[in-house]
Amino acid sequence: MEEKQPPVEQASKPKKEKKQKKYDICVKANKKGRHINVLMNVLRVIVVPFIWLILPFRFYGKRKVEDGAAIYICNHYRIFDPVYPACTTWEGIHYLAKKSILSHPVYGLFCRGLRIIGVNRDGTDVRAVMDSLKCLKNGEKIAIFPEGTRNKTEQEMLEFKGGAAMMAIKAKAPIIPMAIYKKPRFFRMTHIIIGEPFELSEYYGVKMTEETLAEADGKLYQKILDLKADHKRFLDEKKAKKQKKA
Repeated sequence: MEEKQPPVEQASKPKKEKKQKKYDICVKANKKGRHINVLMNVLRVIVVPFIWLILPFRFYGKRKVEDGAAIYICNHYRIFDPVYPACTTWEGIHYLAKKSILSHPVYGLFCRGLRIIGVNRDGTDVRAVMDSLKCLKNGEKIAIFPEGTRNKTEQEMLEFKGGAAMMAIKAKAPIIPMAIYKKPRFFRMTHIIIGEPFELSEYYGVKMTEETLAEADGKLYQKILDLKADHKRFLDEKKAKKQKKA
């Protein structure tokens, strides 16, 4: 008699992994060629007026920023500072913020809706750079607070982290410098100075070394300081004219 062979165990079929929907950081252009973020526009209408009531602000310089790719750079005092760039355009802006906020179960979803780009605090985040360049080449705007954190010291500004200049050079994108004149205080008018757009065209086609990038970042740092210094002179002259009339 033939011996019965033990039944062969069927290999369990591997479970199909659910494919996660790929998160595209970019915003498609509409028929007019503008990159609109609906959630950001809703916040502009609802949140900005509220913030203005408790932390009023006034712009100096050319407030309206043209459509298309641009990099905002600004010094940083308060968590509400992203409001200032948002008031200069109705296009979407990709803010660079610490990566940990994107992993928050609730707040993270909200940030993803705003197309925020997560970045390591030390600035050594290749993915953040790639995402930023992708957005710029798509004709979109990004906003960077190069100090990397809020300035809670008595210094005029903290040292800038690297990255902003390198992105501007690689993408050949215009830079919109903004300076918060003094730390915003509740129910006190804050002055926001917007400088003329400029490019770091002198570095286009030049080999990027650590020294070259440090020099370019230094120019951005000085640009913000110059805006603050020019505004101080403007206020001093205005005050002197009032005193003469009195």
